[in-house]
Amino acid sequence: MHIRQRPASADALERLRPAGLSPLLTRLCAARGVESAEQLDHSLARLLPFAPMRGIDAAAARLAQAIAVQQRIVIVGDYDADGATATALGVLGLRALGASVEFLVPDRLTLGYGLSPAVVEIAAELRPDLLVTVDNGIAALDGVAAAHARGIEVLVTDHHLAGSALPDCIIVNPNQPGCGFPSKCIAGVGVMFYVLMALRAQLRSIGILPADGGPNLAQWLDIVALGTVADMVRLDHNNRILVAQGLERIRSGRARPGLLALLRAGRRDPSRVTSTDLGFVAGPRLNAAGRIADMRIGIDCLLADDASEAERLAQRLDALNRERRDLQADMQREAEAALAGLAVADGASICLFDPGWHAGIVGLLAGRIKDQHHRPTIVFAADDSGLLKGSGRSIAGLHLRDALDLIDRRHPGMIARFGGHAAAAGLSLPAEQVDAFASAFEQVCREQLDPASLARVIETDGELAPADCTLDAVRQLEQLVWGQGFPAPAFDGEFAVLEQRALNGGHLKLWLQHGQERREAILFGQAEPLPAHIRAVFTPSINEWNGRSSVQLQVQHWEPVK
Repeated sequence: MHIRQRPASADALERLRPAGLSPLLTRLCAARGVESAEQLDHSLARLLPFAPMRGIDAAAARLAQAIAVQQRIVIVGDYDADGATATALGVLGLRALGASVEFLVPDRLTLGYGLSPAVVEIAAELRPDLLVTVDNGIAALDGVAAAHARGIEVLVTDHHLAGSALPDCIIVNPNQPGCGFPSKCIAGVGVMFYVLMALRAQLRSIGILPADGGPNLAQWLDIVALGTVADMVRLDHNNRILVAQGLERIRSGRARPGLLALLRAGRRDPSRVTSTDLGFVAGPRLNAAGRIADMRIGIDCLLADDASEAERLAQRLDALNRERRDLQADMQREAEAALAGLAVADGASICLFDPGWHAGIVGLLAGRIKDQHHRPTIVFAADDSGLLKGSGRSIAGLHLRDALDLIDRRHPGMIARFGGHAAAAGLSLPAEQVDAFASAFEQVCREQLDPASLARVIETDGELAPADCTLDAVRQLEQLVWGQGFPAPAFDGEFAVLEQRALNGGHLKLWLQHGQERREAILFGQAEPLPAHIRAVFTPSINEWNGRSSVQLQVQHWEPVK
């Protein structure tokens, strides 16, 4: 384990001075690659235009035609938070623009991911003229062909990486070949938002909407923000604009009733919501439906106009999330027992399979194991298709989707299907191939990861001055947009441990001293006492207790000071 401070170049610090930020915020932004004051402007005027997105004009024209003659549109979604928010956004936006829209989401366990021929068969029962995929479809060659065979047109909106062949239909995806849209890390819900922007412009140009009229698409940016953060896409400037605008709507009470209810179910005050709350409170509750039940519950929650109905659905999602946590904890214990007999540090990867594991939770388990052992990890479970379903998480230095593509080319037929991103991917394969796949994955990881990549590094923002550890300063930090690729601040320092007390649940309450400053702190997941002097990596947070607010340090990592 190595603690390393994020570098902030002198040139970047100088260029950020016109922004008028505090010295701390200037340092934090420079260390995250922000190079100008303009990149800190989160107004909608800074949002990238839709025109460079390949296929978007054709998509807008086809949707406008469907609206003009009232053709039936069916949105085919996905069962994660990005897919759920993209589906809800598509339904709300298209209906507001005059379309006749229904939606369906494939069952995770029986139908798997994406627009497959089996999903087309189910969709056909709704008698659609046009299928619109959200957060899926770029690899749906067979599904699109099956739809065409039934006389159903398909419009794909997606953000996943394209394979060597593309489906024969209109495609809007910034990651398809030849697309000039600069933000390649936009989420599926963000792509759908851009499609609605282009469609509204098209409807204005042909006179269906007034030249300066139509619904205000910004009213749904709370949903866009949730899907963007929950999908853990990199928060480049464009994504930060979408999230910041969504957070502003939530804090001002203008969010969808279902999103407000999800936050309340997680005991969060919507007026003080943070990007972290979207990722770790609202997102998991929405995801729980797709993991262990039916994502339609989550989409219905986002679509609900009635506050009481939204509250009922949010409570159902909260209960499903508790069930998900219990299942995940059981799987985690079993995985740790399996790993105890392996020399994990000697390998470059981890592959695990247990026939009793839940296929909807393997991705979460893979993420936990990856975080603990700093190895690319793929976890498999059986699903109802007769194949094993795997979900993987990677570390810096290994593009997971490309690694799967390399294995597929080296071992044709081993993998039934795969897809994903650099940091996360999924695949299916026959049970008899799991050991051979683990060997092939280990080989690819050894080829592409050097020893430095396999050494765990914790990046921090250095020490936190006492003047930056006040309630006002910490609240200012919490209100900013943080997430994947734009990590929340973490600091480090040496402390004397003045007092410590074990809490229920296996946590430690601490009182630490740094120079003349005495700070309250908490260390989650450890009940064993700490030594008298430690170096700690921490994030400052606001602790609310009995009507009193105070700054509390959340210790993420510690090591003894010798």
